[in-house]
Amino acid sequence: MQKLEQVYEGKAKKVFATDDPNLFIVDYKDDATAFNGLKKGTIAEKGVINNRVTNHLMKLLESKGIPTHLVKELSDRETLVKKVKIVPIEVIVRNIAAGSLSKRLGLPEGTKLARTVLEYCYKDDELGDPMINDYHIYAMQLATSEELATIAAYSFKVNQILTDYLKDLGIELIDFKLEFGRLADGTIVLADEISPDTCRFWDSKTGEKLDKDRFRRDLGGVEDAYHEIMKRLLGE
Repeated sequence: MQKLEQVYEGKAKKVFATDDPNLFIVDYKDDATAFNGLKKGTIAEKGVINNRVTNHLMKLLESKGIPTHLVKELSDRETLVKKVKIVPIEVIVRNIAAGSLSKRLGLPEGTKLARTVLEYCYKDDELGDPMINDYHIYAMQLATSEELATIAAYSFKVNQILTDYLKDLGIELIDFKLEFGRLADGTIVLADEISPDTCRFWDSKTGEKLDKDRFRRDLGGVEDAYHEIMKRLLGE
């Protein structure tokens, strides 16, 4: 597999073409951003941790029937993935009130929700990723009703799989963000990443935050939290 030119660079990853038109190489960076890029910094070895944690969880989800873009891990920072066209919808799955949900609805952080909440945001940095609903999605032709039904069903299933898995590791899955993509034949698959960057992980006993909120809120111990997640998931 030959790595060719860079085709995209985001806040946390670079994407490179390969000599196979259907495959990309993703290179995870240590760069850290928050509040739509207003806060910037670096978290040592974040790229390594997010790459390996993401691949570990993607493999778990694949084994449980969730199709993903993962092909194989190439190195500590690089992963080979299927080429997808990202659906411009961020899916936020919420089990416990935290972050923006607490602010919007006045719910104390840590409040267990009576049922899991699914939210959609329009994936557009310039607009600040505004929240949208299914009517907006259909009106803007971001996804068909069949695609959105598939995305919702996968999201709820991912939540159940990860919640059960992480519970056994002493981790509470508070909320998380998912992105999906279309393969060349239109098949919807899980894409992007699942990591301390995109999930809120709390220690089940102490409530200690083990995710990017430590960077967002200047709580300190950011690198330690990321390493703790990798240790619990991968035993390293």
